Amino acid sequence: MKRIRIYGSLVVLAISIQSCFVAKNYKRSDEIVKETYFRTDSISTDSLSMASLSWREIFTDPKLAEYINQGLTNNLDIRTAIQNITVAEAYVKQGKAGYFPTINLTGNSTYTTQSLNTQFGALIGERVHINQFQLSPSISWEADIWGKIRSTQRSYVASYLQSVSAHQAVKSELVAAIATTYYQLLSLDEQKRVAEATISNRTEGLETNKQLKEAGNVSEAAVQQTVAQLNNAQALLLDIENQIKLAENAFCILLGEAPHAVDRSSLEEQLINTDLSYGVPIQLLSNRPDVMVSEYRLINAFELTNVARSQFYPSLTLTANSGFQSIDFSKLFSTNSLFASIVGGLTQPILNGRKIRTQYEVTKAQQETALIGYRQTILNASKEVSDALYTYKTNVDKMKYKQAEFEAYTKAVDYSEELLVYGMANYLEVLTAKQSALNAQLSIIDLQFGRLNSTVQLYKALGGGWR
Repeated sequence: MKRIRIYGSLVVLAISIQSCFVAKNYKRSDEIVKETYFRTDSISTDSLSMASLSWREIFTDPKLAEYINQGLTNNLDIRTAIQNITVAEAYVKQGKAGYFPTINLTGNSTYTTQSLNTQFGALIGERVHINQFQLSPSISWEADIWGKIRSTQRSYVASYLQSVSAHQAVKSELVAAIATTYYQLLSLDEQKRVAEATISNRTEGLETNKQLKEAGNVSEAAVQQTVAQLNNAQALLLDIENQIKLAENAFCILLGEAPHAVDRSSLEEQLINTDLSYGVPIQLLSNRPDVMVSEYRLINAFELTNVARSQFYPSLTLTANSGFQSIDFSKLFSTNSLFASIVGGLTQPILNGRKIRTQYEVTKAQQETALIGYRQTILNASKEVSDALYTYKTNVDKMKYKQAEFEAYTKAVDYSEELLVYGMANYLEVLTAKQSALNAQLSIIDLQFGRLNSTVQLYKALGGGWR
């Protein structure tokens, strides 16, 4: 009972000492997110953000929604991220068990015989054969005086949350990639339609020019220029068709499938009616999984620094052994075979080849590296938000000018062709107007895709897509 009181006093002393030192708690710096990080024409005061909406509310095209759902199920990166979560979850369970004692059960049988050429053997004068049997459980427990076990558990939890956020980041990236590639395919389809219409028109124009040449209204040079433009349009069509095949292949890989043709709707059917609300600055990045990944990585490094710091202080361990010992197996479980021991130890490291100091310095440097990475992630995220907002606005503003440009070139083609019939214009003016009209029409399609894509990029930049 006296020894039990002594060990009990040691535990009370350990708890008292713990009150003198508690592992530091992580706190996010107020300097991490500032309004000045977000370059926009105005800082929103509305706390609503489009990132809080599910991707199903953003992308209303039924075929696109089906592809996104398919990609989230089959994509290989998604499946890898899920396995990483499973690994991290196992470590969290291990961290929770750190407070529990370690229990082992040992059973052994020992056979010994003495040498006759020793003092003990010479005294007995004959060999003695001894069998000894033992069955004993042992319990070992370390008091968490300095918060080492608690910090270790917190580091495991941070790693788990980091893996969950990484999974969310993969989902966000995947949703954006599928939507972008889908819209790219629709814009290529529209460009293909324009190219085919251009080839048809230029084929008819070639026949018309041949008739005009026979009538003496145009020269052979005009005919050959028409042939050249027809070949140019046919080459353009081949480029577009090749881009479609490549985009379809990339799209299928995102879905976790072998390359094949992709069923899709049309560019003119795409409508994104969601308001481009992006929330107040502190919330601009609160939804971004990659930002959360960086912060959890920092928390993990912070807690590991706590663990390394605790190694400088003494550790208190209690070890208890009990069980049965007997040289006669038939008497192993009798009350006379019982034995027990309890040991309390306080260990203070003094010299260990500088291992503890080195580990502490390493974890401090790793914590600083994680902090730098966190700040860099914040800066990159704020840039992506700003880029997406400005790109969307630019595409919307440019659209009216490009539409007016196309209409002007279309009228120029009509006027120049009419003047050509009456000999008041040369064919070069007609060719120039036609080529400019084609370029303007293709630019309009690019702007339509750009507007859709910038919406997708803003949604991703704000952290949408993983809900």
